[in-house]
Amino acid sequence: MSARGLTLAMALVAAPGIGTQTCSGADSGLAVFSAHYEADWKTINIGTSDLELKQDGEAGHFIYTWTITARGVFRLYRAQVTQKSWLSIEAGHARPEKYHAEDGSSTVSLDFDWSGGRARGTSENKPVDLELKPGTQDVMSIQVEVMLGLENGNLAKTFRILDNDEVKEFIYTEEGSAKIRTALGELDTVIVSSRRTGNNRTLRMWFAPSLGFIPVQAERTRDGKLEFAMLIKSVKN
Repeated sequence: MSARGLTLAMALVAAPGIGTQTCSGADSGLAVFSAHYEADWKTINIGTSDLELKQDGEAGHFIYTWTITARGVFRLYRAQVTQKSWLSIEAGHARPEKYHAEDGSSTVSLDFDWSGGRARGTSENKPVDLELKPGTQDVMSIQVEVMLGLENGNLAKTFRILDNDEVKEFIYTEEGSAKIRTALGELDTVIVSSRRTGNNRTLRMWFAPSLGFIPVQAERTRDGKLEFAMLIKSVKN
C-alpha cells in the first residue's frame, strides 16, 4: 500500500462539538482531537490508523496528520504511511499551505503559493508546477474544508483536490443518518459519501454528532465491493 494508493482512500473530517476543545474560538471553529482506528483491507486487518488535528502556532493555523501503521506480514509492503497538511482558515474555509506524504519508498511534497497562483513541489521524484485556482484543496485539507461545511450546514457538492501531481474533481453527498456499534458504544451518525467524477470507487464516512462530528467509521468500495475500512477505537481531545 503506497502513499499514492492511499492518498484518496479517505476524506476524513472532524468538527467541534460536545467534549471538544476549541483551538482558536470564533476565529476558526475547529477543535483539536486525536483518534485511533483499526484498519482493514478487504476484510483483513492490516494494522491501525491515527488522525490528529492540532493547532500550529498562531490562531487559525493547524496541522492535520493521518498515519497508517501496518502489522504482521503487511509490514513487508509498507510499515507506515503518513500524510500531513499545514493549513489556515480564511473567511470560514480551509486553505492549504503545505502538504507532505511518505510511505518509506516515495514522497510527495507540495507548497501552495496563493499570491502567485501556483502549486509547486515534487511527487515521487517528479516536479510539480500547477495552476492554483481558488478553493483548491490537498487530500488532507479537504477533510477540514468538509468539516467546516458540515458545521455550517453548507457542504459543497464538488471540490477540486490536488492529489500528487494532478487536480481531480470529487462529488460529495450527504446520505442521511444511521446508528452504529463501536468500541465507544452505540453512536448516532451522519453519513457522507465522496467519489471522483467518472470513477467507480466510493468513500463513505460516518460522523458522530455527539463526539463533535469526529469520523467514527469509513469504508471505501469499488463497484460495490469493500476495499478499505476503518473503525474508531478511542479518541482524545
